[in-house]
Amino acid sequence: MTPALQQEIQVTGKLFIGGEFRAAVSEKTFEVTNPARESHLMAVSEGAAADIDLAVKAAQKAFSEGPWPKMSAAERGRLLWKIGDLLLENADELARIETLNNGKPIFESRQIDLPAAAACFHYYAGWTTKIHGETIPVPGNFLNYTLREPLGVCGAIIPWNFPLLMAAWKLAPALATGNTVVLKPAEQTPLTALKLAEILRQAGLPAGVVNIVPGFGPTAGAALVQHPGVAKIAFTGSTEVGKQIMREASGTLKKLSLELGGKSPNIVFADADLDAAVRGAITGIFYGKGEVCMAGSRLLIEQSAHDAFMEKLVERASKMAIGDPLHPKTRIGALVSAAQMNKVLGYIDAGNREGARLVTGGERALVDGKGYFVKPAIFDGVANSMKIAREEIFGPVLATIEFRDLHDAIEQANQTMYGLAAAVWTRDIKKAHRAARALQAGTVWINNYNMLDAASPFGGYKMSGFGRELGQHALDLYTQVKSVWVDLSE
Repeated sequence: MTPALQQEIQVTGKLFIGGEFRAAVSEKTFEVTNPARESHLMAVSEGAAADIDLAVKAAQKAFSEGPWPKMSAAERGRLLWKIGDLLLENADELARIETLNNGKPIFESRQIDLPAAAACFHYYAGWTTKIHGETIPVPGNFLNYTLREPLGVCGAIIPWNFPLLMAAWKLAPALATGNTVVLKPAEQTPLTALKLAEILRQAGLPAGVVNIVPGFGPTAGAALVQHPGVAKIAFTGSTEVGKQIMREASGTLKKLSLELGGKSPNIVFADADLDAAVRGAITGIFYGKGEVCMAGSRLLIEQSAHDAFMEKLVERASKMAIGDPLHPKTRIGALVSAAQMNKVLGYIDAGNREGARLVTGGERALVDGKGYFVKPAIFDGVANSMKIAREEIFGPVLATIEFRDLHDAIEQANQTMYGLAAAVWTRDIKKAHRAARALQAGTVWINNYNMLDAASPFGGYKMSGFGRELGQHALDLYTQVKSVWVDLSE
């Protein structure tokens, strides 16, 4: 690591188990890279089954002994709020680490991801004192009431596209409900999770309540899913891995929540504000370099507006700045790895072979001669049967499809195995609501795109998974209900 990078990253590259940083049992490490420079950032301890076992045991002990189970709901709330505050206090450093490790623009890391992660902890801090049971008027001389209790040890497996934010989405509700957690970050982007461990300790979280084990899916991830001491797995990632987790979790009947892939339709009617819709289409696909599960990667345009819309869209996309992700004006950063860049370029080749028209972008770009950058690509003349319209690309590639009317738009929008998100652009409020009801998606935006809030539920239909993160609904993912009967007869 160069002296400059040493100054940029101050992270303990070790596993966090039982409140302490430690090397992996095997003493193995793996390399973490900067995708914008194609350079080594640091070595991180490589967790595997033995380390997952230690982490689960630490989490089990913290759940049943010590200060955590004795802590009042109000105390848990104050602790979560402090974590949120510390994220904001350390936002500049965390954002820099996120950008160096993931390749996303510093604007996104600092102005969007960090505030949203802090807001998630602040939001669930307010829920700790509002999770309660109920009394039920059953027949007979009985008192019947329910208790809403934590599950125990929860496993969280998070992706590389929003490393810190996805950790917050899972940790905050799990901790608010009194659980303990073993978190496995993606092997490509473990650094902000490990930095978060320092913040958790600084906030006063008891040892073992959160344990963080970087490692690879087939070793650390599989061991977490299969471990009999883990009561629940929360996973965000690809649909194929989600299916595998379901199969593996069946052996222990774990509770699961899966937030998986997407091929979200972004529908523009001719009566929409076309300038606003262009901005929304750009945000929908090129925010986060397109490495976003809810990306509006299928743009459906009403035929009568197609030409005018495409002219505005291509002009705007062609001006998007690719550059050093640490520069505040950069809007398109580096894809997370060489493998992901090659995958995206492969899909662009497939689009050309299948007869779609590449109207802008699609080539690899370099910044100072380095980096896994791809110019924002827009295909026109796409059919839903094409590979670029069916499969999740997870990169800055937009497939545009024409439609005739509302019925045709809904029919084409729903012609996908996914159902994570969708958007509708129109000035006709009746049309907007009819479309929102007909679209098979967990989130529907009307005249906007990518809006999220810690209070609003998020999750998918069909092969985009099940369970709802964020909001009150996420509490159901981390609690179980107990019915208690008391005989009051004399």
